[in-house]
Amino acid sequence: MKKAFTLIELLVVISIIGVLTTLIVANFSDARVRARDTRRKQELNQLKTALRLYYNDNQAYPVNAAGIGATGAVFQSGTTIYMKKLPDEFAYTANGTDGFFLTVNLENASDADLTPSHNTCPGHTYGTDEFALCED
Repeated sequence: MKKAFTLIELLVVISIIGVLTTLIVANFSDARVRARDTRRKQELNQLKTALRLYYNDNQAYPVNAAGIGATGAVFQSGTTIYMKKLPDEFAYTANGTDGFFLTVNLENASDADLTPSHNTCPGHTYGTDEFALCED
């Protein structure tokens, strides 16, 4: 008598492999989204530090986003370079000469850092997926 798998057994194994593959791919995609959001938040923090250095030199923050430069460009004033490459995605709003709001849209709208960032920087309207930083 020949020993072999039945069609039902093969279909069950293939189904189990398909479900496991789907779960693994979904988790991998979520990890990539979280990694991109973490990168965006880190770049915004670096820009905040560069803006503080700018303020120390000029006793005011840039009046508008044009004072910082275009995304991907160098943030400098005269010969002083504050940041070699600006983040690809961010929004800058001046709050007088002594304040600013920086925002970036995150892919994960349930990120744990979103609400605390909104509470830290009151006086500005934020989207549900916007991570915000402001002067301290």
